Amino acid sequence: MQERYNPLEIEKRWQDQWGKSQPWKVSEDAHKSKYYLLEMFPYPSGRIHMGHVRNYSIGDVVARFKRLQGFNVLHPMGWDAFGMPAENAAIQHGIHPAVWTRDNIDNMRTQLKRMGLSYDWGRELATCDPDYYRWEQLIFLKMLEKGLAYKKSAAVNWCPECETVLANEQVEDECCWRCDNKVEQKELDQWFFRITSYAEELLDWTYRLPGWPESVLIMQRNWIGKSTGCEIVFSVAGREETIRVFTTRPDTLFGATFMSLAPEHPLARALTTPERSAEVEAFIRKVQAVEQSQRTSDDYEKEGVFTGSYCINPLNGARMPVYLGNFVLMGYGTGAVMAVPTHDQRDFEFARKYALPMQVVIQPEGKKLDAATMTEAWEGPGTMVNSAQFSGLDNETGKQKVADFLEARGTGQRSVNYRLRDWLVSRQRYWGTPIPVVYCDDCGVVPVPERDLPVELPTDIEFTGEGGSPLAALESFVNTSCPRCGQPARRETDTFDTFVESSWYFLRYASPHCDTAPIDGAAVDYWLPADQYIGGVEHAVLHLLYARFWTKIMRDLGMISIDEPFQNLLTQGMVCMETRACPEHGWLYPEETENGRCTRCQAEVVPGRNEKMSKSKKNVIDPDGLIGRYGADTARLFTLFASPPEKDLEWNDQGVEGCFRFLNRVWRLVAENHALIAGAGAVDAAELPPAARALRRQVHRTIKKVTEDIDGSFHFNTAIAAVMELVNAISAFADKAAAPAVMREAIETVVRLLSPFVPHICEELWQHLGNRTTLEECGWPSWDEQALAADTLLIVVQVNGKVRGKVNVPADADSRAVEAAALADANVQRFIEGNAVRKVIVVPGRLVNVVIG
Repeated sequence: MQERYNPLEIEKRWQDQWGKSQPWKVSEDAHKSKYYLLEMFPYPSGRIHMGHVRNYSIGDVVARFKRLQGFNVLHPMGWDAFGMPAENAAIQHGIHPAVWTRDNIDNMRTQLKRMGLSYDWGRELATCDPDYYRWEQLIFLKMLEKGLAYKKSAAVNWCPECETVLANEQVEDECCWRCDNKVEQKELDQWFFRITSYAEELLDWTYRLPGWPESVLIMQRNWIGKSTGCEIVFSVAGREETIRVFTTRPDTLFGATFMSLAPEHPLARALTTPERSAEVEAFIRKVQAVEQSQRTSDDYEKEGVFTGSYCINPLNGARMPVYLGNFVLMGYGTGAVMAVPTHDQRDFEFARKYALPMQVVIQPEGKKLDAATMTEAWEGPGTMVNSAQFSGLDNETGKQKVADFLEARGTGQRSVNYRLRDWLVSRQRYWGTPIPVVYCDDCGVVPVPERDLPVELPTDIEFTGEGGSPLAALESFVNTSCPRCGQPARRETDTFDTFVESSWYFLRYASPHCDTAPIDGAAVDYWLPADQYIGGVEHAVLHLLYARFWTKIMRDLGMISIDEPFQNLLTQGMVCMETRACPEHGWLYPEETENGRCTRCQAEVVPGRNEKMSKSKKNVIDPDGLIGRYGADTARLFTLFASPPEKDLEWNDQGVEGCFRFLNRVWRLVAENHALIAGAGAVDAAELPPAARALRRQVHRTIKKVTEDIDGSFHFNTAIAAVMELVNAISAFADKAAAPAVMREAIETVVRLLSPFVPHICEELWQHLGNRTTLEECGWPSWDEQALAADTLLIVVQVNGKVRGKVNVPADADSRAVEAAALADANVQRFIEGNAVRKVIVVPGRLVNVVIG
């Protein structure tokens, strides 16, 4: 055995062996309990970063641990391969998105294998493969049949200079990321999935997922945003049109003094009088240039314009001016808001700005509100006032009474509203899954027949990023014939939102080579739902909500039987590092600083704060460089030991060095004791001297702790710390030569417990210890309850509740013996001398309290 630990040599040897033997290839086995461990698959950006290292190391520990426990573990990997970054790379570097993506997949696969991750690579998939997205297209056709997919007009970000649609991420300060020109909002016909049909079920299940973080479930509930209230009809003065409003506060209807419509509302122009037309049109154009997310932010200035029309309050008959408001969106409620400025802060600010009337209708207990002197809206509970027959009611009772009144008069009805909107899945981009429909002048929108799937994304295109998606200009793709009538037709040139691909990949992993259906039902029944899903909290809403929705769609299509895709969810924290800046050269990489100075100009570096690792701020560590210097096991160990998985990890170079030193120490522990323990047999617990018995006790306590820390709770940092303590105890054990069997058991336990965390070094040491099987074949160690039992117990002794001494007693001592030992202790005698002992209270195994007086 080499005296020196050489991680690069060891790791390559074991990775080569694993590549040949494929020990993690699995299939369904009815005789074994399954465990499906899944990390969110990566976008193939070209290189892995430390966030990947942490995420996949966490998952790999669990996968290896569960295999050692005897589970049949599915641990797959694939690639979320469609998306905008590939298009950006094509523009910037003149390389086709398909070539860029495939090259990146090859690079990242090599990097992941270099980390020693225990994936079943035979199940690898990439969402850009036609064999994958053909089934996505099929499910779309099924949804279209059932009315769960439909097309309607919706706003997009449009750059008039580049003549293309932009994703939200490509809009920077209201400008195009490429040309810096102002971005507009443009109406286009788009495809939607009717996720709102599942709003109630999606919400209900957030209360039935105990294995998910409550914070994530709360975010999903807020995103779904269920509200109960009333839909109220306001007639328009002098016109036949009506305005429908949803409100959760019908108790404030008497205080509604104006109406706010979204600029996109169908009535926005219809209700505009001729003299107001020019101002209204200018306002609409101004609002169209602003992203919807910005319009709803708290610090966005509320602006509006009067249409010239009035609507009628259905309770008191008051004429209410109708405004357009930049803060009102068509995507929520009805796109119209009855404005109650005294009881809604947004309406309050708007009314003050435009000198609109205000009327208090809810008086809080112990206060007297006056609309003329109010400095902010009162949004809390109270008693209804200035509300005709409803005055004097508490507002909660008033909500129901007003709703009853409106329903009786036919001017309103109780209603449930959701913040959740239908999922817009159209993207006017090239690098994505083609939407399988054609447009025929005679037949209209016609689905592509199932037999003609997949509609493949053509790769024989020139991609410049200008003039919209190149698909629209590729005649060989666009021009086709109608499947119904045979006449000339045009293909859809939009592609799917990439969230569609990531909404079902976890199902495909169960049977990735199935060529007759999206999934093999028997395989999905065996593997799904996933037992553990791991990924970043940034995916708490969209990806996780869409994955839950898609699962329910496939269930209702009769393809699967599960209701939810993931039993347990872990959202790991970010990897953070201190930023460094030079006054002359800006952000600096760690290697661009030395002794606190910039290596280029010697200026003193200004340290920043710990922030998420980011290429833009240069506070990044290259995993390849780290692995090349210390080895993959050290990189894994640091990311697992430095912080609990759910917390942010703050990068620390000294911590990495410490982990490397620890692995060297473990290596030396085996090397230095190799000859001593080589021929050692089984431990004879009955014949052990006290020191050996104490070491063995710590061995089995460590097995118990590490098992409990990994299993379910993912306390990897404390599990590793416990093994470090065991290594200390072994090193300090003085009677090594007298107890070789105990030493062997202890050292082998260290290797076995560390193996899920640092698999390369542990497999190497296991072989050096003379074992002919692999660690995975020998299973996870179990602790011996008898070995855990202490020979003696340390009992705390109190006198009148204050600690005055400690005594060691035999572990099997009864209460009388414990009491006698406590009273005989010299320290305790000093405090009770001259006083009568009134009572002695014995708490078995813990303490004795002597009461004197």
